[in-house]
Amino acid sequence: MWSLMMGFWQPVTNLRDYVSQNPPGVTFFLCLLTLAISFICLSSYSYTHSLPNPDTAKDWNHLLSSLSQFQLCVKANASSPDLVSPVPSPVMDRDALVDATKTPSVTSLRLSVPLSVSTSSNSGSLKDLGLHTTLRAKQLHLGGNEIVNVTVEVLSGNDTYTCLTISAPADLLPMSLLPPECPASEKNISPVHVKVSDRPPTASQTCYALHSKSDPKLTVMLTQEEQSVAVRHLMEVSVCLIGVCLMLCLAASLTHSLMRRYHWNGLDLQNEPLIDT
Repeated sequence: MWSLMMGFWQPVTNLRDYVSQNPPGVTFFLCLLTLAISFICLSSYSYTHSLPNPDTAKDWNHLLSSLSQFQLCVKANASSPDLVSPVPSPVMDRDALVDATKTPSVTSLRLSVPLSVSTSSNSGSLKDLGLHTTLRAKQLHLGGNEIVNVTVEVLSGNDTYTCLTISAPADLLPMSLLPPECPASEKNISPVHVKVSDRPPTASQTCYALHSKSDPKLTVMLTQEEQSVAVRHLMEVSVCLIGVCLMLCLAASLTHSLMRRYHWNGLDLQNEPLIDT
C-alpha cells in the first residue's frame, strides 16, 4: 500500500506539471519568496549597521538642509546694508501679541555647524561676514508661523563650518543631539540684514547661498534595543512567508498526485469486465 502511494506521489513531476500549467500561481509564489528573501537581507543589514531613528521628525541635519534651500539677498533698493546687533532679539508678529501670557520661552543657541557660504557677486567678500535674517518655522519644517531668527557668521580659516546663532521657541529646536558650541570670536562682527528668497538672484543683487553637509554625528540613531526589536520582527515575517511558500509547494505536489490517482481509479473502473446478467 505504501509503495502504491509513493508511486502516486511524485513531487518533482507534480511541481513541474504545476509550473507549466499554472503561471499565475507560480508568479504569486515567486513574489512571496522574493519578499521573504528581501526581509532576510534587510534584517541582516539592520543587525550589522546603525540605522537612523525614523520616529525623529527633526534633527540638525534636516534643519540645516532646509536652511540651505534659500538664497540670502541684500535688498537692491537699499543704499547701504542694514546692520543689526550680533545677537538679535526675537521678533514678535501680530498674531503672537494676541495673548502675551501664552508666548513660549525663546531659546538662543550659538553653534558650530557644517554649513558653508558662497556668493553670487564677484565683489562680495566672505571675510568677517555675518548674515542675519528672519524666517517662519514652517519654512524650516519646524512648526507653524513662529518666528525664527538666524545669524550666520563665517569663520576665518574654515570653509566648511560656520557659526550659527538661532533664536526660536524651545519646543521647536531639536535638542537631542546638539552641534558643538561656536568658539568665542575676538572680532565683533556686525551682521548684515538680508532677506530670504527661493528664486534665482538678479544681476543687480548681492546674494549668498548656504551649503549644508550631512553630519552623521547629528543624526539620531536607533538604540540597540530598538534595533533588536526591528530585526526580530523582520525575521518573524520572513519565517511566516517561507512557511507559506512551503505550504504552497506541498499543496501543488499533492494536488497533482490526487488528480493522477483519481484518473487511475477511473481507468480501473472502465477496465472491469461487465457482469453477465
